[in-house]
This record gives sequence, C-alpha cells and structure tokens, in this order.
Amino acid sequence: MTKAPILNEGSNCWQKKQAKQVAVLIDGENYFGALHAAIQQAKHTVYILSWDIDSRMQLIRNDEQTSDLPAELGAFISEVLNRNPDLDIYILNWDWAMVYTMEREWLPMYKPAWKSQKRLHFKLDGECPLGASQHQKVVVIDDDIAFSGGFDIGKSRWDSSAHKADDARRTDPDGHRYPPFHDVQMLVQGEAAAALGDLARERWLKATGEQLQKPPQRTGTAWPDYIEPWFENIEVAISRTIPEYHEQKEVREVEQLYMDSLKAAENLIYMENQYFTSWKIADLLAERLQERNGPDIVLVLPLMTGGWLEQATMDVLRFRVACKLKEADTHNRLRICYPHRDELGGSYISVHGKITVIDDRLMRVGSANLSNRSMGLDSECDLVIEADTEENKATISRFRERLLSEHFGITEDQLRQNLSQETSLIRLIDAGQDNAHTLRELDCRVSDYANQMLPTSAVVDPERPIDSEELTKMFIPVDEPTSAKKQWWKIVAVLAVVLIMTAIWRWTPLSEWLNPETLQHAAEGIKSHPLTPLIVVGIFAVAGLIAFPVTLLIITTALTFGPLWGSVYSIIGSLVSGLMGYAVGHYLGRNTIQKLAGSSINKLSRRLAKHGVLAIITVRIIPVAPFTVINMVAGGSHIKTRDFILGTVIGMLPGILGITVFADSLMRTIQNPDPTQIGIFIAVVIAVGSIMYGLKRLINRKEDK
Repeated sequence: MTKAPILNEGSNCWQKKQAKQVAVLIDGENYFGALHAAIQQAKHTVYILSWDIDSRMQLIRNDEQTSDLPAELGAFISEVLNRNPDLDIYILNWDWAMVYTMEREWLPMYKPAWKSQKRLHFKLDGECPLGASQHQKVVVIDDDIAFSGGFDIGKSRWDSSAHKADDARRTDPDGHRYPPFHDVQMLVQGEAAAALGDLARERWLKATGEQLQKPPQRTGTAWPDYIEPWFENIEVAISRTIPEYHEQKEVREVEQLYMDSLKAAENLIYMENQYFTSWKIADLLAERLQERNGPDIVLVLPLMTGGWLEQATMDVLRFRVACKLKEADTHNRLRICYPHRDELGGSYISVHGKITVIDDRLMRVGSANLSNRSMGLDSECDLVIEADTEENKATISRFRERLLSEHFGITEDQLRQNLSQETSLIRLIDAGQDNAHTLRELDCRVSDYANQMLPTSAVVDPERPIDSEELTKMFIPVDEPTSAKKQWWKIVAVLAVVLIMTAIWRWTPLSEWLNPETLQHAAEGIKSHPLTPLIVVGIFAVAGLIAFPVTLLIITTALTFGPLWGSVYSIIGSLVSGLMGYAVGHYLGRNTIQKLAGSSINKLSRRLAKHGVLAIITVRIIPVAPFTVINMVAGGSHIKTRDFILGTVIGMLPGILGITVFADSLMRTIQNPDPTQIGIFIAVVIAVGSIMYGLKRLINRKEDK
C-alpha cells in the first residue's frame, strides 16, 4: 500500500525544489572546510544569513586541508574579494540582544580588513518582534549551491567528529578552550539552492529595504570537488518559521512539519536537538507513546545547556516535558539520552544540531530547536528530504547510522551488526549504559526550588510574539484581591520576566564577562568609533526600555571604559534611559498605570508623587521595583520631570561611582594579582560597601520619620 506523502507544499513546507546534489556535513571540521572551499569558487554573489558571525573564526584547522588563502574568515573574505572584482558578498547578521555583548565580536564591519571592502555588504537584522531573533543559518553561493542547518560561523563552533577532550584546535579567537561541539549542515545544489537565494534576498529586503537582484547564470559549479554527494537528483523541501511582525503574516511550517512527520512515524523517531521544551511536540510524542504499537522514540540532547541562565530556564522546562513523556511511556519505548565519554571528565559534548529522522522515510536538518520559540517567535529554516526510492531510504538510514556510530564510538558496520543483535536501538542504548563511549540515559531532574521558581513556558519560552499590552500586564499585573501566596507568585513572575527579557535565553559564565582579553577586544571595537558617546548612551536608552538590568550594564561600561568615562557614560545613559521610561509612563497616563498595576505598584506611585525628589533618591538607592518599572510609574505619577531628573542623578551617582571603582579595581586585580593590588581591592570593597550601607541606613531613618 502506497503511503501518503508527508511533505505538503503550502502547509508544512514553503517549496519543494529539485537538487542536483545533496550532501550532509556532520560537525564543524567538515562544514567549515567545505564552506572555505566553496566560497573560493564564487563568481558573482555570496549571501550569508546568520544568528552569529565572527570575522576571527578559523575555518580550517586541519593541516591536510591546504590552501593559499587565509583560514581566518575575515582575512579570507577580504582576499577572495580582492581576487574577484565581479564578486559581492552580503552578510546579514542578527542585531543581537545586548546580553551577548561580551561573547560576540564587536562591530566586525569596522575591522580594517572589512571596512575597506566596498563589495562587502554587512548589515544587522533587527526586523524581529520583541525578544525574538533571526535564527536562520544559510549561505548561498551564486544561487548554485547553498548550505543550511544549525551552524553559525561563530567563534566556538569548530570541532572534529572525534570530539577529543584534549583537541588543541578547539580554541576560540580569544585563546580560550571550549567544550566539544556537535552540529550538522546540509549542502544542496540546483533549484533548491536558488530557492534559498530567494529566501536570503527576501530577508535582506525586510532588514535593509534594499532589493537585491538575482545573480547572473554561472558556468560550472561552486560545489567543492572533494565532497561526495549523498543524494542526486532529489526533491528538497524548505520549511520556515516566520513570526507575525508589522505587515508580515505568521508562517509556522516548521511546527506543522513536526506534527505531520511525528504522526506518520511507524517504527522509530530519532531526534537530536539543543533544546526540548515545546509543549505541542511533547503532547504529540506522549500520545504516540501511549499507542500499543507506536514507534520507538529516541531523543539525543546535551547533558546540560550552555550557561547558568539556560540551565535555570530551558533545562527546567525540559524537565517538565520529560516528566510528561516518561509518565506516558507505559510501553517502555522512550529513551532520552546524551552523548557520554569518560575521557571528557566534567565536560560534555554540546549537542547543537537540529535533526529529525523518521523511520527510513524522512530526514530534516535545520535551525529550528524543539522549543516553543522556534515554532512561532524566531525566524527558522529547515531542509527536508522524503525518500521516494529504496536507494534514498537506504541513504536516510545511513545518515542516522553515521550519527549513532559517532555517539557510540564504533564504525557504521559495527553499529549495524550490534543493531541486528539487539534488534532495536532502544535495546542497544540500554546495553551500553556502562560503556566509556556511549549514549547514556539523561536524568533531566532539576532542583525543586528551580522548578517552583520558574514560571510557565508562556513567559520563559513563548511560542508567539508578546504584544506591548500583554508585556505591560506581565510587568504590572492587574490589581485584584489575591492571597499572600498568589502575591508572592506575582512578584516571582515579574522578576522572572525581567530576567528572561534581559538575557534572551543565553548567558556567558562569569569568567567570560571578567576576561581581560575579551573586554579589551570589546573596548577596542567601540572606542575606535567616532560616535562612541552616542552609541553607549543609545545602548543604555534602549536597554532600559527592554528591562535589561541597568546594574549589569553599568558594570560592563565600567570594565570597558574605566572608572572616569565609565561613570560619565553610565550616569548620562541611565538618565536618558530613565527619561524614556518616564515618557512612556507619562504617555500611558496615571489612570492607565493604576488600572494595570497591582496594589504594590500603586502604592509606589503614590509614594513617588507625595515625596518627590526624596522618593526618587530612595528607590534608586534601595530599589523596590525594577529600574524600568520605577521609570514608568514615575512618569504616570504626579512627580515633576525636574524632580525625577534630580532624584535619579543624586540617587544613582553613589552607586555608579561605587560600581565603576569596584569594577576597575577588580580588573586590575585579575590582571595583576600581587599582594598590594589585592589589598587595594579589599579596601575598595570595604569602602564601597560601607558607603552604600550608610546611605541605605540614612534613607531608612528619613523614611521612618
């Protein structure tokens, strides 16, 4: 009996286009080497859509891959342009959230090697709803070949498939070692590549307002000679997520394809992903697990996600959906695993790929995570192949076997033999739990405290853009009689929203923020710009409106510019940011603020209006609500603009001076940890702490009177 096709153009995919050749590039050594070889062959245009890009990225780190062109991305692109006067390169990088400041390259377009290139067009893509990102990772060359998948050309993405613990090549541009990294990219040639060219030009138009023309027809191909195709003359589907924004209608092809393909699975659902938090996918998988003769389900996830904030948010949501699945697994057909290797010790492989294989029938490689935001908030792009011949089915099985052989540390032939002996992947996983190199079952548990503190996924991992009215209600809930317990959860929800909105799903460890080399690089990038003061003040202004923690911003500014200019920029930036929030509150009006606010915020409003300058000074020194909320409430109160400005300056100045002096002393201590400098640092800490404590006691006595 012929099965109905899964792919349905206009429903779960945008287009289905013929590809002359298709290859799957597993892990960074294979992808970045192919990218380096392909761009050399470009004749007319290269489009790069990225979530992150770093011009210092070393594309080639294997001595066997010899080339007379530079390995570093920035120098490589510059040299390719120098050699070909007919070539234009267009890079569209997401206009990232400020929380990524210290982990990303500052203003790569202003590096000398790129700034002098008139045919290098570098733009930032900010055409996203609040809290969303441009997450597509696509490279198109001459509309002839295209790469798409989970890889950014970022600083910590390169790794070999061996994922060795001591691989010195796995070093970022700042000289820091990073953990093993696993991802996948698909390479296509022909009509499928031309369709991705259309996608790139459409995205460029939305972000810049500039309409790009299709490149001229080229002779020959940019396909690297050494890359063997996995498929030939096969249809490739493109599935997208595009959020509703301005005139753009919502596109949820990624989500629909997940629904349709998971329903169609008969024997095995195999998925690798960075995140697993989507409640819709979890609900559907739970239904499949409850079927008597449903498919086995194997999920390969990272042991932990990246930074502490992801672990406190996305890992908690993962725990919740994992509990749902395990409860539904009455027939013992579910395994949630992570790649384990004894040699890694306390480290682990960062699983970043977004891969789905359904039986031997369908495979997909893309940018979309198994998260709610990838279904309707972030822009995503997945490539999908549905087998129509026995040969193509065998190739899809081979793709899954290639991934599994890497995870089990055995050859593909040995894997097939072991699968034959154990009769199923589930049993093979169970049999290898004690092995040194294996897929080990993942314990998704988190602490009860973390689970209780985190609000629902609608706040942490939204599946659609949040409009301004809804966002305002999250920050300033509607007043209604509630129990003390509900009031506590209201406060927790507000704090959680502030945290999530300011961090946007990823945080760099503290050591990264305090690394002198990283900070020096960031300083060089912005200090050299003639509009540095305006840029810094503008960052403060915008960050304040999106609830970025102003204290963290002050610390970053102090570390970058030193105590003098750090203080000047911070006080001016904080004041401008405060005035913008004040203006928003004033525009909404006192009645609107009071209508939306809970009783605690209304009390704050009355307190500000009654005590004027003193009240503003008080809430700046002893913050009783987030910086953004205070600004809006002040604007909606009777307090005068002059009093607001004076109180903000007086109230924030001691803290800013204390933070900048502390940050400068901390950096000096890190860079030169001799006894004298350590003693100075301890003295600064004691002095700053004593002054702030004294000010708070003084304010409290004034309040009591």
